Amino acid sequence: MHRRVSSPKYRFTYRIFSLLLDIDELPRLRHRLRCFSHNRFNLLSVRDRDHGPRDGTPLRPWIERELSQFGIELAGGRVMLLCMPRILGYAFNPLSIWYCWHADGRLRALVCEVKNTFGEQHCYLLHDGGRPMPWPVRARRAKQFHVSPLISMHGHYRFYFAAPDARLNIVIRETEHHRPFLTATQRGRGAPLSDRELLGCVTHMPLLAIKVITMIHWQAFKIWLRGARYHRKPQPPGEAMSAEDNYAPTGTSHAEQRTERP
Repeated sequence: MHRRVSSPKYRFTYRIFSLLLDIDELPRLRHRLRCFSHNRFNLLSVRDRDHGPRDGTPLRPWIERELSQFGIELAGGRVMLLCMPRILGYAFNPLSIWYCWHADGRLRALVCEVKNTFGEQHCYLLHDGGRPMPWPVRARRAKQFHVSPLISMHGHYRFYFAAPDARLNIVIRETEHHRPFLTATQRGRGAPLSDRELLGCVTHMPLLAIKVITMIHWQAFKIWLRGARYHRKPQPPGEAMSAEDNYAPTGTSHAEQRTERP
């Protein structure tokens, strides 16, 4: 669900399906799934070049290298990627989430991998200086990356993540000049990864990737017709991942902000 609370106000909802994948298990999934492949064509697939460095190299070394630059070590802990798969070779993921656990089983970081329709990508790292992060995770980040010509770069994000168990619950709120601007949510139920479940998803949403990219442009066009202001696209940030938050509303402490409910 996307709800624009600033003028022009607008709201839309559409269904998608995503896969929550252990990146170390990706090469082995072909042994138990017929309709899913890793780095190969199939009805459904995920390719390393779709995420992380986007050069086709293995994902585990990349995420460990990026996290280590911020003093975060996983010691071989589990890393899971929430993303939409390719369907017959095509996919577009506006947002993919990396869940990064330490070997002790406790969460150390979340990475929000954001793509725009210009082929660019930027990652927002949510962490607590390498310390364990309790659920639900709440964090704030200054906007660094252009995602829409109808939204300025003078924004800040508030993230809310529940543990990805039987239910998925992600809430992202964007503010402009300390005022609410937009709320985006992704909610759903989990199911075991099987050919039956995957085929059911494709049967109900066979054109998922085309639907996502089409809806982005169609909804943007309708918002523009309602009078939304157009913003020129800036250059993308120089760094692939940002972790700093330079946002502190007047009179509000960090502790107070972390108690915000979704």
